Amino acid sequence: MSLTHDVLIVGGGMVGGSLALALRRSGLRVGLIEARPFPTGNAPAFDDRVIALSLGSRRIMQGLGLWEDLAPEATAIRRIHVSDRGHFGATRIDCADEGVEALGYVAELRAMGAVLTHHFERDEAEPELIMPATLVDLEQDADAVRVTVERGSGERDELAARLLVAADGTHSPVRERLGIAVQREDYGQTAVIANVATERSHDGVAYERFTEHGPLAMLPMSDGRCSLVWTHRSEDAEARMAQDDDAFRADLQQAFGWRLGAITRVGRRASYPLALWRSAADYQGRCVLIGNAAHTLHPVAGQGLNLGLRDVAVLAELLWEAAHRGRDPGSAVLLARFSEWRRADLRFTAGYTDFLVRLFSNPWPPLAHARAAGLIVVDRLPPLRHALARRNMGLAGRQPLLGRGLSPLERIARWAS
Repeated sequence: MSLTHDVLIVGGGMVGGSLALALRRSGLRVGLIEARPFPTGNAPAFDDRVIALSLGSRRIMQGLGLWEDLAPEATAIRRIHVSDRGHFGATRIDCADEGVEALGYVAELRAMGAVLTHHFERDEAEPELIMPATLVDLEQDADAVRVTVERGSGERDELAARLLVAADGTHSPVRERLGIAVQREDYGQTAVIANVATERSHDGVAYERFTEHGPLAMLPMSDGRCSLVWTHRSEDAEARMAQDDDAFRADLQQAFGWRLGAITRVGRRASYPLALWRSAADYQGRCVLIGNAAHTLHPVAGQGLNLGLRDVAVLAELLWEAAHRGRDPGSAVLLARFSEWRRADLRFTAGYTDFLVRLFSNPWPPLAHARAAGLIVVDRLPPLRHALARRNMGLAGRQPLLGRGLSPLERIARWAS
């Protein structure tokens, strides 16, 4: 069977869709396989779900040409306030101290989906959108990956590429078909999420508060709203979800405090279990895993999507370079370079997130006092605070060109020189 593509991407969410857009005009034949059509409609709603984007992710989106469209819909995080309920001490991080205009941004998934859809519709020639379609079979040999996809009509197509990218989420069917093992650490916690309105303006401050139930994050949103992510022990989450709005609001007020005045409204609640997922390998043969297919983190530090976008930036750079130099985009050398480049960031981010979860979920009194002291130390030591801020902003370590906000044409110019 002859090759139909150079690169096939399975999963058209934020990570897979961003990679597909990153490879436009690279000279590679790219196909994007997605089970659901892209969403239509852009009407805002109080309960719109959100994601947190680091400053590094904003630069990646800038390099992709997406940020200009998303910026009007994004809320800047200018300060971060971290505290431990019932204990003295807090850590405060300010964008002015870090010399940046914002530490990160909060954007609604609706808006981000609309931006991706717009860019795919504007440039219909590439990538090829294979949707709605589901991967039903996968085989690979030394030269190619061959997949069978089932279209929404029930018809089946045979496709072949030199590289298959799995961006199909935590429960990745591609990863399962490849037989790549997964290490799963169940935290015994469930995240309760909702949008809330408060009496006072958030003024661009993101709050991370550690409570007896678990971490509680309030992220600034548009129209004065905040996005709540409140972690509970799994055995307590069902009761929390069953509360009426008044009882839920009262308990949330007690846990969060009065920094934003009264909590005046709570939107529709949702919940999902929390665990750390790590694949045993980043790639196998001519298949590579990125985003949640390779690593799914606890939301305590807001790094999940940002880690996936950094996967995109590195892989896109290596694939552009391969195309520019006429090399095989699915070679073992290229995929080993990708794995090596991403290893330190993944290990630190996953380890740091796991450490925070375990540290602040332990009620042992001596440890609680040590946590409070640690928050004070970080707050009083600018070099330590600056190093943590750069990590959280996605600016630490070796940065790919996309991570510096460079466009594809600028990337080509760099290589040509």
